[in-house]
Amino acid sequence: MIIAIDGPAGSGKSAIARMVGESTGFTYINSGLFYRALTRKVLDAGCEPANAEYRDQVLRIARESTVRWQDGMVYLDHEPVPDHELRTDEIDAHVAQLSSLPEVRAVVNQALRESARNQDSVVEGRDITTVVFPDADVKIYLDASIEARAQRRYAESTSELTLEQLRAAIAERDRRDRNKQEGSLRLSDDAVYLDTSDLTIETVYDRVMNTIRMKR
Repeated sequence: MIIAIDGPAGSGKSAIARMVGESTGFTYINSGLFYRALTRKVLDAGCEPANAEYRDQVLRIARESTVRWQDGMVYLDHEPVPDHELRTDEIDAHVAQLSSLPEVRAVVNQALRESARNQDSVVEGRDITTVVFPDADVKIYLDASIEARAQRRYAESTSELTLEQLRAAIAERDRRDRNKQEGSLRLSDDAVYLDTSDLTIETVYDRVMNTIRMKR
């Protein structure tokens, strides 16, 4: 069984997907960490994802990399990469540009499908319900206002940005995600939509689990 959860940055995808995985025993897979791991590798190589001069090098790095999900975390070139190492302001500033490249998305999409192969999985991201697993058994789209999402990121204290800077960064990320050539953020026709702006995480979890129970 595949449970696919989409939505913009800060809508609660990761927290809810992780909770669902823990309660159902399904493998939880965070697709964003695949892109973040590749972004870190590209930046470490001295490349700028948004700079056309580096495009060939960026694509070569992505194609030659091995990325997979194992033991609750992303592995890059057979080495585990801790979550906190991938949630930096520098990676935040470049991951959208990298993930906008169709060739990179093809690499990650294949890695996601391989990671979920032959096991019950709950996978979250921005095009999981529409592109990666269009035939998922359960499709959910979590949304929230920019103000609510910025407040959540600010409360996490993982960024050195001000609240206003976070709000601007999220708005720009939304713009990029919705206008990608491939894998753009959009609501699947058969996904259950849930606005989490004014809901507690417990309420969101309960509603998501009720949706899943109806499908099982």
